Amino acid sequence: MNNKSDFLDIIDLSTNEDDKGKRIDKYISDMLYSYSRSYIQKLIDEELVLVNDKLVKSNYKICAGDEIVVKIPVPEELKIEAEDIPLDIVYEDEDVILINKPKGMVVHPSPGHYSGTLVNALMYHCKDGLSGINGILRPGIVHRIDMDTTGIIVACKNDAAHISLSEQLKEHSITRYYFAICHNCINEESGVINAPIGRHPVDRKKMAVNYKNGKDAITHYEVLNNFSKYSYVRCRLETGRTHQIRVHMASINHPLLGDDVYSSIKSPYKLQGQTLHAGILGFVHPRTGKYMEFSAPLPEYFEHLLEILK
Repeated sequence: MNNKSDFLDIIDLSTNEDDKGKRIDKYISDMLYSYSRSYIQKLIDEELVLVNDKLVKSNYKICAGDEIVVKIPVPEELKIEAEDIPLDIVYEDEDVILINKPKGMVVHPSPGHYSGTLVNALMYHCKDGLSGINGILRPGIVHRIDMDTTGIIVACKNDAAHISLSEQLKEHSITRYYFAICHNCINEESGVINAPIGRHPVDRKKMAVNYKNGKDAITHYEVLNNFSKYSYVRCRLETGRTHQIRVHMASINHPLLGDDVYSSIKSPYKLQGQTLHAGILGFVHPRTGKYMEFSAPLPEYFEHLLEILK
């Protein structure tokens, strides 16, 4: 495995004084958020990670100024297994299935997450009845929400339904409302954030408002309640960029409570990631042509948090 074609990506990382003393496996998995620590350890064992042109072990402690090269191999053809994982089904028919996704569940298999995903659960529940447009790793998946974001997501059972919903996403005609708790009170009742989003120019684990290389991104927000140090908002996505709400709200000094990627403010509450819930999803049904709208209630932790803040 020496040719560039053998690798999905070759990533260069440079460390500074703040990184000094960190284990290399943790540092890389923190920087490359889509790859788990166990997957990074596997790459190190397979001699696909170099520090200053030398091989290291997973317990290597970083020095300031280290030059790290991480080679991500092209994934092998995988057989994704169906798994009997309970699903909170909001709606289901012969074309679509809507799930209220819990916190901590990854939507589709990816390096380091080949089991326990929503796809594994859907494959068990739907058997062979999922669209194949997105390939073996993402059968039925039209859109995704982050691992620690809860709420409603739709999957398709056939290619015709998948094409229909993909077109609606492309045309921005799907209704998507998210509920979030943000740091700091918001003075205005509502607003629109129109700022392109792309990969962060320095930190690869982040997306960012990027006017040079970003794609159009528009988020509408409405303040539902202001507390002493926080605001409870409802956001409507006009576009669907990676981490859009998290990036946009952070860009106007209202990062999401619990978001350890886009907020530097430590949460005083014990949380698992950002307080973000996909509450409402609406679309034109691919078979009937009728508009349908579905909702998923706020998770218990979110409701409890709102009570504390009140």
